[in-house]
Amino acid sequence: MNWTEFFAAQLEREAPLSRKALERVPEGRPDWKPHDKSMPLGYLSQLVATMPSWIAMAVLQDELDLNPPGGSGYEPPATDTSAKLLAAGDEAAAKGLLALRQTTDQHLGTPWKLLVGGHVVMEKPRYEVIADTFTHLAHHRGQLTVYLRLNGAAVPSIYGPSADDASF
Repeated sequence: MNWTEFFAAQLEREAPLSRKALERVPEGRPDWKPHDKSMPLGYLSQLVATMPSWIAMAVLQDELDLNPPGGSGYEPPATDTSAKLLAAGDEAAAKGLLALRQTTDQHLGTPWKLLVGGHVVMEKPRYEVIADTFTHLAHHRGQLTVYLRLNGAAVPSIYGPSADDASF
């Protein structure tokens, strides 16, 4: 198995798990957060939904500047309703899968850069960026399940049963 097949299979497993969590995000609480230092529920949900598109970005772009000189940064899609949040998640997963299916392992071994204000803050092979994206996604999806619990929403089973969902 090559990197592209491995990552595509992983995304095909992870995307439905994220969708299960996103389906349970309560509407009308985008500013809710469990602590002053925590990120708001709306931002966290949007992050979990759109993170698979980072895979496409790592494949299709050579770099990302989080604060480009003289320009505007990333504009996330509207996710203010459950339908929009789920659509953003589905679209992000589809973009990631398409990019993986249209690239090569050789390309995934080439460098990718993260910049801030035109300055390189990270440079890694694309396959490492993609692997880190999956870890990052699992982290924030887990964080989202805690937010679900604290908002009285049922927590879905992800890698095993939850107290609310014994199906696995």
